[in-house]
Amino acid sequence: MKKRKKQTEVFCPYCGRRAVIRPITYVVGENRRIFDPDQKVYVCSAYPACNAYVAASKKNLKPLGSLADGELRNLRIQAHRALRGLWQNGYLSEKDAYHWLSGKLGLPEKDTHIAKFSHYWCEETIRCCEAYIEERRELEQKGRKMTKSRKEGSHDTKGNRT
Repeated sequence: MKKRKKQTEVFCPYCGRRAVIRPITYVVGENRRIFDPDQKVYVCSAYPACNAYVAASKKNLKPLGSLADGELRNLRIQAHRALRGLWQNGYLSEKDAYHWLSGKLGLPEKDTHIAKFSHYWCEETIRCCEAYIEERRELEQKGRKMTKSRKEGSHDTKGNRT
C-alpha cells in the first residue's frame, strides 16, 4: 500500500488564510500550456480573491518557495531571467552564479532561492545581475579595443614601430 504524502501546513503571507494543495490547472486553467500537468501548487484558500500560490515538490509535496501574488511571481520570473543570463552568456556556471549571488546579497547559500525571495531580494538580484553583465561587457569591449590596437602595432613618438 502506498504511503500518502503528508501535506505541509502553509499560510498565505497576504491574508493569513491556510493554503490548500491543488493541481496547477486550478490556477492556470485547463487550456493553458502547462509544462507538467501533474504539478501541484499551494493556493491561498481565498483564491481567486487572494491570488497567492506557489509550486509544490513532486517528491514530498513541500512548497518550493513562499506563496506569491501576481506581482511577486512576475518579479521572481525577472530575477530568474537575470540570474540565468550569467551562465547563458558564459560568465559563470549555474552553480557559481548562485554562489556569487549568495555572496553579493550577503545571504547564506541555503537561503539563496529566488522562489523564497521578497520584492526587495528580487529587485536586488536583478540589479546585481544586470550590473555584473554590464561590467563584463564593458571589460570585453576594452579587451577588444586593446587587441585591435596591438594588431595595428604600437609606435614610438617618432612613428617607428616598437
